[in-house]
Amino acid sequence: MSDARLRILRIKTGIVKRLTKEKIIYESEANQQKERIKQYKEQGKDEHLIKKQEEVLQESLMMIPDCQRRLFKAHEELKKIIDSEQDLKETDVYPEAEKMLRESESQLIKELLHM
Repeated sequence: MSDARLRILRIKTGIVKRLTKEKIIYESEANQQKERIKQYKEQGKDEHLIKKQEEVLQESLMMIPDCQRRLFKAHEELKKIIDSEQDLKETDVYPEAEKMLRESESQLIKELLHM
């Protein structure tokens, strides 16, 4: 029975880790795209090129809320497992899960501050 719980804990931890990284990447891409658009405008680049870059920016910006929702859901699921499976504290998987909860919380709080 313990193996199944550890496996689920490991999977849920991996999901939170991946979604946290994904959110950071989308935010980084959006910031880079904003800078690129700013530079293009300063350089007087073609309006069509700028418009296309703005479309790319909008696509990145649309992905952030979706990623945020999925991260919030995965975070809550992992937190429930951590809270209900206290007897797994002595395993090597449990501290990693706690660490990922803390790291993902920083992304969740960051999003709340921007609202």
